[in-house]
Amino acid sequence: MSATTIPALDEPKAGRLTVQYAPDAASEVVENPPRFTWLPVIEDEATYVLRLSTDPRFPARDTLTFAQIPLNFFTPDKVLAPGTWHWSYAVCDPSTGKPASSWSSTRSFTLEEGLPESPLPSRDDRLKGTTTAHPRLWLTPDRLAEFRKAVKADPDHCSWATFYERSVLPWMDREVMTEPAGYPGHQRTAPVWRQTYIELQELLYAVRHLAIGGQVTGDEAMLARAKAWLLEAASWDPMGVTSRAYTDEWAYRVTNALAWGYDWLHDQMTEDERARVRAALLARTRDIAEHAIVNAKIHLFPYDSHAVRSVSLTLIPACIALLGDDEADEARGWLHYCIEFLAGLYSPWGDADGGWAEGTNYWMMGMAYLIEAANRLKSFAGIDLYKRPFFRNTGDFPLFCKAPNTRRATFGDDSTQGDLPCIKTGINLRQYAGVTGNGAYQWYHEELARLNPGTEGAFYNWGWWDTNFDELTYLTDYPQVEATAPESGFRHFRGIGWVGIQHAMADPDEHIHFVFKSSRFGSISHSHGDQNAFCLSAYGEDLAIQSGYYVAFNSSMHRLWRRQTRSKNAILINGKGQYAEKDKTKAMAATGRILAAEQREDHIYIKGDATAAYQSLSPEVTLAEREVYFVQNSYFVIVDKVDAKTPVTVDWLLHANGEYELGKTSFRYTGQRAGFYGQVVWSEAGKPQLSQETGFPGVDPADYEGLPVSTCLHAQYPAATRHRIATLLVPYKLSEPRRIFNFMDDQGYDADLYFSDADENTFKVVMKKLANT
Repeated sequence: MSATTIPALDEPKAGRLTVQYAPDAASEVVENPPRFTWLPVIEDEATYVLRLSTDPRFPARDTLTFAQIPLNFFTPDKVLAPGTWHWSYAVCDPSTGKPASSWSSTRSFTLEEGLPESPLPSRDDRLKGTTTAHPRLWLTPDRLAEFRKAVKADPDHCSWATFYERSVLPWMDREVMTEPAGYPGHQRTAPVWRQTYIELQELLYAVRHLAIGGQVTGDEAMLARAKAWLLEAASWDPMGVTSRAYTDEWAYRVTNALAWGYDWLHDQMTEDERARVRAALLARTRDIAEHAIVNAKIHLFPYDSHAVRSVSLTLIPACIALLGDDEADEARGWLHYCIEFLAGLYSPWGDADGGWAEGTNYWMMGMAYLIEAANRLKSFAGIDLYKRPFFRNTGDFPLFCKAPNTRRATFGDDSTQGDLPCIKTGINLRQYAGVTGNGAYQWYHEELARLNPGTEGAFYNWGWWDTNFDELTYLTDYPQVEATAPESGFRHFRGIGWVGIQHAMADPDEHIHFVFKSSRFGSISHSHGDQNAFCLSAYGEDLAIQSGYYVAFNSSMHRLWRRQTRSKNAILINGKGQYAEKDKTKAMAATGRILAAEQREDHIYIKGDATAAYQSLSPEVTLAEREVYFVQNSYFVIVDKVDAKTPVTVDWLLHANGEYELGKTSFRYTGQRAGFYGQVVWSEAGKPQLSQETGFPGVDPADYEGLPVSTCLHAQYPAATRHRIATLLVPYKLSEPRRIFNFMDDQGYDADLYFSDADENTFKVVMKKLANT
C-alpha cells in the first residue's frame, strides 16, 4: 500500500439487534435535523467525520462537514433547509478531523417543510454557562434562593408543606441504614431483591429529602442528619453487594443517593468528606457508565432495557453532580454521551408515534426516569429534549393502550399484579400535559388519581418514586393544564406494531377499550410471544385479559406462562405458539407486523401478520394473519387465516377472569358489571371442540399463592392445511344484555357473513373460499 492510499472503510451489514444506517431514502425523517446513525468500526477509539450536501457530488462550497465525532451517531447543531440531502461518513484523524478512511456509501433523505426543529448544541457549546456551584439537580443556587423566599411567604407554595411533612420529617427519626447483607449465600431470591431495592430507594429518599428540606428551611440539624445518611452510604464497598454487577437496581439507587447528597450537601461537607463521597460516587458512576458504553454497547445494541434505563435514571444526575469536580473530568465525557444518546438514539423501543415496545408498564418506568433526566438537563443546561416528536406524542401510548380503569387488558410485563395502573403513569401524563398543553393527558392523570387513591405506598410505587417529590418538582417547573375529556378513536403506533382503540373513555357506562399487537420487536426484553393477540375491557371491567402475573423476571410464572403465547388471546398452531425464550436473536426474529389500521365508514379495521412469529416454532406455517373489525363502536368480528405446508390444528385461545358457559359453538363470560359472548360464525376446516381450563398449568403454585386464577377458553379446530375462522365477540353491560344476529350467504364463490343488531344495522364480512383463491 502506498503512503497516499486511504484504507477502505469497514461498512458491514446492519442486523436486527443493531442500530441501522439512517436516514436513507426508505426512512421517514420526522425532525429537523435528522439523526444520523451507522455501524462503528472495530476500533473503539475511532472518531468520524460526516458530510452533508444537497449535491451528491459533495462540492466543497455546498457541503457541511462535522468532524471529530466520537460516536457512531450524531445530531447536528443546526436546522437544515427542506429538500433532498445526501450524506456519508468516514473515519477521521482525531487531531485534524480529515478523513483517514474512504467515504461510506452515499445515502439520501428528504426533509419536508414544517418538521419539528430539534438541533443539539455541539459539545463545545452545550455546557457553556452552566453553574459551577451547587446544587445543580432540580434547583440551581439562584432558583433555590427564590424558592426559599416563596416558601417563607407561603408554606404551601408548590405543595412544599405536604412534601416537608410527609417526605422529609419522617426521615429525621429513622435509623441510618447500614450496608445490606446481600443474598443468602449470594443466591438471588425475589423477596430479598424486592425488600433490598425498597430499602435502598428509602436511602435515596432520606438523603435527597433531608438535604432539600434542610437547605430550604435552613435547619442545621436536618442537614447534619442528611449528611449522616450520605456518609454511611459512601462508606460501602462500590464493588460489593450494592454494585451494578451484583444487582444493578440496587446500584442505581445507591448511586442516585450519593449524587443528590453530593450535590445538595456539597457546601455542608468538609473537603475530606467531599473527597470520600466523590470517590464513592465516581467509582459507582464509572462502573455503570462503562457497562452501558463499553460492555453493553447501547450505541450499537440499543435493546438492553436496564443499560438504556441507566442513562436517564442514574448517569445524567450523577454526571451533573460530578461535573468539573473529578480530576480526570470523566463525568463530562459520560454526560456528553448520555445527552447525545437521549437526543439521537432514544428511544430504541419506539419512534415518532410515541409507542414503547416493552409495553405500558415499562413505558411508565422508562418515562419516569427520562422525565427526571430531561428536566434536570433543561434546568441545568437549557437542553430541551421535549422538542423531539417522540416526546411530544408518547403520552398517547398509555392513553390509548392502558385506560385508567383497566387492570389486565394490555401487553408486556406489569408488576401491578392485577391492580389498576400505577399512579406514576398518570403523573407522567401530567408532565406531558405540561409540555404539550394536551388536556387529555391531564384528564388521565386526574382520573387515575381519582380511581386509585392511597396506593403511593404500594411496593410498585414506593419502591421506585415518591409522589410528593414528583408533585413538588413538577409545580416548580411546569404550568397546570386544564383537563379535557379524551376523544374516541384509535392510534396506530407504527414503530412498535400496536393499535389502541378507545371508545367513550370518559364515560365508564359506554367505554370500550381494545388493544391489538403485531410487533417487529417480537418477544425481546419485556415483550412476549403475543403477535396478533388482543385484549379487551368494556363498561368498567376487564373481559379478554392478559393472563398470569409478573411476579419476578425469570420466575416460573414469567418464563413458562406469561411470556408464552398460551397466556394470550391468540392462536396456537399444532399446540405451539411463538418463540419467547432468552435468545435475543430468535426473540427479535419472531415478529409480527400491522398491515392495516384504518377508520372506515362504520368500523375500525385492523390486520396483523404474525407469520414469522409462528414460523419460529412451526416452520411448516406459510401464513398466520388476523383481521379485526370493530363494528359501530359496539362489537368485534375476528377473522383468523392460517395456511401450512402440512395439515395443522389451530387452538383459538381466550382468557377471562372467571369460567365460561360453553355451548357447541358459543361461549359466554359473566363478570361483575359486564360480560361478553362469543360465537364461531364460520370455519372452513370444520367445527371446533370447545373446552376451558382454569389455572396456570406447569407453573410453580408458589408464584401465584393468594392471587386469583384465570380461565382459558380453547376452541380447537381439526387439522387442515388451510384455516379460515370467523369469530363474533360481543361485550355488554349486565344491565343491558345484547345480541348481534348473524347469517351466511355462500351461493357464490365467497362466503358472505352478515351481522345485524336490534336496530337492523347490518355489517358484512366477505370470506374468500379456497375455490375462489
